[in-house]
Order: sequence, then structure tokens, then C-alpha cells
Amino acid sequence: MRIILLQDVENVGKKYDVKIVKAGFARNFLIPKGLAKPATKKAMKWLQAQKEKYLAKIEEDLKKFQKAATAIDGHEFTIPVKLGPKGQLFESITPQKISEALKKADFDIKKSQIYLKEPIRELGEFPVKIKFAHNLESEITIIVTEEK
Repeated sequence: MRIILLQDVENVGKKYDVKIVKAGFARNFLIPKGLAKPATKKAMKWLQAQKEKYLAKIEEDLKKFQKAATAIDGHEFTIPVKLGPKGQLFESITPQKISEALKKADFDIKKSQIYLKEPIRELGEFPVKIKFAHNLESEITIIVTEEK
């Protein structure tokens, strides 16, 4: 049976793919759960319109992420921290801390987008990668200084 997937389905296909599956699987699982619909002539016309909208949205998202990646790339951000008597940091710099510093600078970056091999535990300058959707990346510099 030919079907149009309405969502990504593991081991079957991606959203808006036209697939051939066993009739029982389609009638008893995919169609009742709203994961697919039969690929009729009317549904194929609907699919073409949906694909055009979907591709336009993806292209718009790509432009938005490219603009954000370009805007933040190469910036330096300073994070002041308290030091102990021997010069050690009282806290480590994690993606959460970096995300908060970026939000103060009007960049809306989630902690899940920040790639840090391990938390920063000393003063200095450290390169940090920011990952965006569509495999876009930017690199920023985090400067850890003593809080005055």
C-alpha cells in the first residue's frame, strides 16, 4: 500500500515521504495513529503543496540561523568569577554559565547549543563552539577573569 508519511517514523521514513508498506501495517498502525495517510491522487496534490511550504520554511530557517551564526562568530565574552585564597575558581564555567552570559549580551543561545569538552576551571581565554541547526557552527572566545 502506498502511503504519505505525516511525521518522521523510525525505520519507515521521513515526513512527507511516499512509501510502500504492507497494507496491514498502514491500516492498523500508521493511519489510525495519524502518522500517515493513503497516497491517493488528491493526497498527492496536497503533498506537493505541503512540500513547497515545508521547503520554503526550511530555507527561511536556514537564513535565520546563518544570520545568527554570523552575528556571534568571533565575539569575546568575559565571565567574572570569585577566586579562592590560592587562586582557584569557586565554580567551574559550564555551558549553562556561558548561555547566561550570552543572554546578557542579547544572544539567545541555549546551553544545548554550546559545545564544551569539559567545564572551564581556570582563568584565561578559551575557544568555545556554538552549534546551530543545519550544521552551522560559530566560534566565540570566553575570557574568565577575577571578579572584583
